[in-house]
Amino acid sequence: MPFRPANAIAAVADFLADPVAAAAFPTTILRWRNDRAAAEIGLDSLTDNEWVTHFGRFAPLPGAQPAPLALRYHGHQFRTYNPDLGDGRGFLFAQMTDAQGRLMDLGTKGSGTTPWSRFGDGRLTLKGAVREILATEMLEALGVPTSRTLSVVETGEALDRNDEPSPTRSAVLVRLNHSHIRYGSFQRLAYLQDAASLERLVAYTLEHYAPEATGPSPAAALLDHCVTTGARLAAEFMIAGFVHGVLNTDNINITGESFDYGPWRFAPVWDPDFTAAYFDHHGLYSFGRQAEALQWNLYQLAGALRLVASLDDLKAPLMAFPERYQAALAAAAVRRLGVTSRGHDADLLLTQAIEKALFGSRMDPDRFWFDWRGGALRRASEGYDAPAFAPFRAAVTTYAGAPPTHAYWNDEFPCTMIVDTVEWLWTGIAASDDWGPFKTKITAIRRMGEAMREAPVA
Repeated sequence: MPFRPANAIAAVADFLADPVAAAAFPTTILRWRNDRAAAEIGLDSLTDNEWVTHFGRFAPLPGAQPAPLALRYHGHQFRTYNPDLGDGRGFLFAQMTDAQGRLMDLGTKGSGTTPWSRFGDGRLTLKGAVREILATEMLEALGVPTSRTLSVVETGEALDRNDEPSPTRSAVLVRLNHSHIRYGSFQRLAYLQDAASLERLVAYTLEHYAPEATGPSPAAALLDHCVTTGARLAAEFMIAGFVHGVLNTDNINITGESFDYGPWRFAPVWDPDFTAAYFDHHGLYSFGRQAEALQWNLYQLAGALRLVASLDDLKAPLMAFPERYQAALAAAAVRRLGVTSRGHDADLLLTQAIEKALFGSRMDPDRFWFDWRGGALRRASEGYDAPAFAPFRAAVTTYAGAPPTHAYWNDEFPCTMIVDTVEWLWTGIAASDDWGPFKTKITAIRRMGEAMREAPVA
């Protein structure tokens, strides 16, 4: 498809963003180009030189916005309100429409300082970029709503970081998102008591991201949309066994896509207390508390929207979160299991049996989903005769399924992304610039994604 530039953000840029310039990097070495994602927005035909010109040097794309925009927002960080946020090492580089006609954003990470950098250097480590590629590829394969890593260019600077051996290599990343409008974007306007701009931002988001949303007021319609997308994201995290690690309100967007990956991890066992961030001392964003975190964030969004909507209008969407989360959780479980839904009540009982079995057995969740794809145990594996699995085995027999046909399901082991794998992949790159294992892993992840998309037999 051809590239179809857009500049919708211009309608709200006067209060939402600041024009900025990208850093001038010492060098630009292309390390990752996601042609699969690029094809959806008409950019897969770029040569490598053109790619680096746009995504390493940030020359404007033809017809797109003339200058990068650093977005303004506030947010709760570990439930403490911070009015000193905003795009500190990134910007909105361009907008376009995709093959489905949706407005899409290209946003950056590590592109230099902005008015919102505070004391940061505006840079990204190459290791951080590699980790983000792995997170987004794995989540996309598992069907989780996520940004996609479009590009990574190594930039030739030596960076000092407290949480990495330093000096370490630098990079600039470009992500493809449906939206970069965050809950914190609305919080900032409410903090400033700027009702007129808040109404304009509500109208903008409804027009471009949720035209089907309904409610007694525009703000209530937007909140209703966000409750649905937030509940779905929380549910998908659980079934994927994923822990984002930093579910602050400035890291949650109104389209419900996971993005901005820092200390993320996949849980090796179904442990509600498992955390990803070493600084999450109280387990606020632990594996089992992610739905709670996203629901709390929705209450903060509602609090911001109170400036332009009545409390009565906002109550109904907020009260709907638990039901929508449970529905999304059951749907995600049935999809990953590869069986046909038997209706909400039956699917929820099956999901609860899966959670109890995994928690009680301490079995590797990826192994479980892999072994039971199609609704029947297809290989000799230890542990499934344990009492913890009895309710699940009884429930799953009522589900229609068939042996999956993709060759992936005949592998000895599932494709996983535990932290040891991430560190091993990075070690080869750091020590000898060996990208071979990394590329092999990406191929394996995408192969799993193809297998995951097989439809169950009715």
